[in-house]
Amino acid sequence: MKKTAKTQETAFDQVQKFYQFMNSNKLEVIEFSKDNTYIKLVRKHNNATHQIPVFAPSASMPQQARPGAAKPQPVTGGETIKAPMSGIFYRAPSPSSPPYVREGDSVKEGQVICVIEAMKVFNEIKAEFNCVIEKVVQENGKPVEPNGDLFLVNK
Repeated sequence: MKKTAKTQETAFDQVQKFYQFMNSNKLEVIEFSKDNTYIKLVRKHNNATHQIPVFAPSASMPQQARPGAAKPQPVTGGETIKAPMSGIFYRAPSPSSPPYVREGDSVKEGQVICVIEAMKVFNEIKAEFNCVIEKVVQENGKPVEPNGDLFLVNK
C-alpha cells in the first residue's frame, strides 16, 4: 500500500516540476511521455479580448472627415528621424515616466528615443546617428505610418 502512495506522490512531484518549468519558460503546452506515464499540461487563458476599432477611410469620405486624418504635415528644411513601422507612437515607456528625449536633448547613436506599439508589442526605436532633437513632430499616443516623421533633428 505504501508503494502506491509513493508512486502517486512521485507523479504529483513530476507534475509540479513540469508546471514550474512551463511557467518559468512561459510555455503554453508541455507534454511528457515515458513508459506508461503521459503528462500533458496546457495553460488556460482568460479569453477576454479587447476590441480595437480600426478605421479605414473610404474614397467617398472627405480627407478632413476621415478618422485619424489629422496627420502631421511632413517636415521640410531639416533632417528627420522617421518611423520604421506603423503603430502608436509613445514618447515615454509608461504614462508616469519622463519622455525618452525632449527638444534640445543631445542623442547618441543607439539611444532609445521613443517606442512604437504594434500588435501589443512595444518596439524601442533607437537613434541611428548622433544628433540634437530640435522638435518632436509626432503627437504622443497617436498612430504613425511607416516613414512618417517623428523628430526634427540636427546632426
